[in-house]
Amino acid sequence: MNQIERMRRLGLFDARLPRYTSYPTAPHFTAETGGDFHRHCLSRVAPDSEVSVYLHIPFCERLCWFCACHTRGTKTLAPVEAYVEMLERELAWAARLLPAGVRMGRLHWGGGTPTILSPALIRRLAAAVREAIPPAANFEFSVEIDPTLVDDAKIAALAAEGMCRASIGVQDFHPQVQAAIGREQSFDTTRECVAALRAAGIRSLNVDLVYGLPHQTRGRLAETLRQVLSLAPDRIALFGYAHVPWMAKRQRLIDEAALPGDEARWALAETAAALFSDAGYRRLGIDHFALPGDSLSRAAERGGLRRNFQGYTDDRCQALMGFGASAISRFADGYVQNAPATAAWHQRVAADLSAAVRGHRFSEEDRLRGRAIEMLMCDLRLDMDELRAAFGPAADRLLPLQARVIARFSDVVDPTASGFVIRPEGRALTRLVAAAFDARLGAGGRFSQAS
Repeated sequence: MNQIERMRRLGLFDARLPRYTSYPTAPHFTAETGGDFHRHCLSRVAPDSEVSVYLHIPFCERLCWFCACHTRGTKTLAPVEAYVEMLERELAWAARLLPAGVRMGRLHWGGGTPTILSPALIRRLAAAVREAIPPAANFEFSVEIDPTLVDDAKIAALAAEGMCRASIGVQDFHPQVQAAIGREQSFDTTRECVAALRAAGIRSLNVDLVYGLPHQTRGRLAETLRQVLSLAPDRIALFGYAHVPWMAKRQRLIDEAALPGDEARWALAETAAALFSDAGYRRLGIDHFALPGDSLSRAAERGGLRRNFQGYTDDRCQALMGFGASAISRFADGYVQNAPATAAWHQRVAADLSAAVRGHRFSEEDRLRGRAIEMLMCDLRLDMDELRAAFGPAADRLLPLQARVIARFSDVVDPTASGFVIRPEGRALTRLVAAAFDARLGAGGRFSQAS
């Protein structure tokens, strides 16, 4: 049996599953867990601890058709300036509830397009974050960069505020693919951006790519990958395109007939993985790659890889605090999500209320299953001994699920003394294996292809 036949038999090409950047996943958040729970979680952050901070900048000068993020288009800075003012107020509101001594270990600006901010707004927003939550000694600051909407002045402002990692969106360089997703971005523009970031002293560079886009072929993708490798990024994220037009209406502009099928998607991902491996990158989890000396690669070696709404991370902070429209926070007691619509978020912040409108309070079962799923997504293994150390005898409730996985996926899963491991040839099935431990699957939510 060849590999594609094995994937077909084990159900990869029929599966529609969450990406498991959280557990429970966002479709299970409810309005009953909102502002009051948010205030409770902020007040219970451990004093003198380090937290991660995420700022969502939902504005773009162009709205890429493939994107399913909560964003809005603008051609002027006026709404962006008003938004930054509200971010300042939201940060100050949260700071009043946090216990003394809390420090910011990580800061990430995502979007949307954070580089839509002018240098003055960059400095203003960075100062507001530091005022609300002072940086820790080992503070790291990362920003998502659009090469078509950044210049030397913006890069200099970000570097002066402590940016040490930049994440560049590429997706694909082929002109026909770019035209089909509403995102024109030349390789020359991207190369110039990379050179400017390196010249500014940015020590870590990530590139985001997407497979499964309209008109993509293995040959076209391979050419994009060779161009990306010539930029020598430290990390690469290779995401499967999630076609969810029922949720992201702009995706209706994409010609579904031009999308590769499930088996073709899998072939695209395998082509990319082989090229990156040949170039010396280590494969991490299901869709990330890093050079051996990169901190993400080192974290994977010591079992310290983690997964959150931003993908794979080596972040060890116990709380992730999200600010801005649609931002999601993860606390020890559960998740909260801010109002997704910018106007609704603005209204709540202006009224000095929590911006959170829904969330989920963890049960002990959630914590157990969530850690098992994260272990599989990050390390491609289930270690019952580790789960028992963290959750006691309750961990044994997963034993029947473990047995079913080992039986169903015997072609690609090896039993161990304390659980099982997914063999390299079964990596594409990781989300299916993780789904076996999801008690809420089928109780709500529509998802994209697992291939």
